[in-house]
Amino acid sequence: MAMSKARKETEISDLKERFENSELVVLTHNTGLDAAAMTDLRIQMREGGAQFRVAKNTLMKIAAKGTRYENLSDMLSGPTAMATSADPVSAAKMAHEFAKKNKKLVILGGAMGDIVLGDHHDTAGILVEPMHDARAAHAANARQ
Repeated sequence: MAMSKARKETEISDLKERFENSELVVLTHNTGLDAAAMTDLRIQMREGGAQFRVAKNTLMKIAAKGTRYENLSDMLSGPTAMATSADPVSAAKMAHEFAKKNKKLVILGGAMGDIVLGDHHDTAGILVEPMHDARAAHAANARQ
C-alpha cells in the first residue's frame, strides 16, 4: 500500500530529526527477522540508549540530505534499517551484540557524523575501544 504524501512528509521529518540528533548511525539489513525478533531488537536498543527504525530507502535519502549523514546514501539499498544514538557508541554496540546472536541482522556500515564507517568491521571496530576512547577519537577526527 502506498504512503500518502502527508505520511511521507511526516516520515521524512522524523528521520531528519533522528539524523540531526544522532552522533552515530548504523545501517543494517534485517531480511528474515520475524516480528518477535524485531520487537526484541527494538527493546534491546532502547535499553542500551539507542533507537532502531525501519524506513523506506528513498525517504531516508531525502531525510539525510543536508545533514552530516548524507554520505550514507550509497549504502541505502535493500531492506535497510537504521540504529541511531545520541552518543558515539550505543547504536553500534547494541547492533553488534544483537547480530552476534541473530545472524539475520547484517550490519552494513554507518557513520559517526561525517566519518563513514564503511563496513561491518569498521563499525564493530569502535566497539573494542572503551567508550571514552571512542569519544576522544571522534573529537580528534572532528578537529581535522
